[in-house]
Amino acid sequence: MDSPNKRDRTRPAEILGLSAIFGAFAGLVVFMSTRDLMIGLIFAGVAFIVSLVVIAMLVLATRPDKDELLDMDEQDRDAAH
Repeated sequence: MDSPNKRDRTRPAEILGLSAIFGAFAGLVVFMSTRDLMIGLIFAGVAFIVSLVVIAMLVLATRPDKDELLDMDEQDRDAAH
């Protein structure tokens, strides 16, 4: 069985990084408008979690391409033996 390539290994880090950027942006906007650090941190955390869930659901909704289908078939055959 082939090991995953670099893109497959870094995909979770990309999702976490993008969610962290969204969370930091939301927290910064709230902090700049309210001048209350605790509310800014709360909004940053909520925005991080919500964006993480939304991006993960969007990734799950995409259809696999030809290479991914072949890889899934190979894994199914290996698991059956």
